[in-house]
Amino acid sequence: MDDLKKHTCCFTGHRVIPSEDYAQIKYHLKVVIESAVKKGYRFFGTGGALGFDTLAAQTVLELKRQYPHIRLILVLPCVDQTTGWKQDDIDEYERIRALADKVVYTSREYTSGCMHKRNRHLVDNSSLCICYLTKLSGGTAYTARYAESKKVNVFNLADSDKTVSK
Repeated sequence: MDDLKKHTCCFTGHRVIPSEDYAQIKYHLKVVIESAVKKGYRFFGTGGALGFDTLAAQTVLELKRQYPHIRLILVLPCVDQTTGWKQDDIDEYERIRALADKVVYTSREYTSGCMHKRNRHLVDNSSLCICYLTKLSGGTAYTARYAESKKVNVFNLADSDKTVSK
């Protein structure tokens, strides 16, 4: 495994996070990312979607104050990803994009497969995948299964154990 991949973690999760679970998920996400940092992870890739991707990016940016050597990498499916989003969500997306250490687009424009292409890119360049997975269908479930098939360690925040094991 190449050195970059060994030190890279990606995120995948649902676009809708129940408001009553948000604070707990955010707390556990921070704990797990800090654990990963202490185990040598430096690069954190997220797909820029609403919900969990945004929360993961925000958390990495917060932790950069304490761990200035970590890097946020946005792997975006297309240039016009925010089409149809609310203005507040677009503003936060643009704030995160401006603060990211690197931005990668897997496609120039939206296509039927661009989200899967983005998700595979995130997994293919990581050795750890932190997810928030509560249902067995959809893009998050697909990405978590893909990560497992590629022998990427998958840590699901929706499970009870909240420490990174490897």
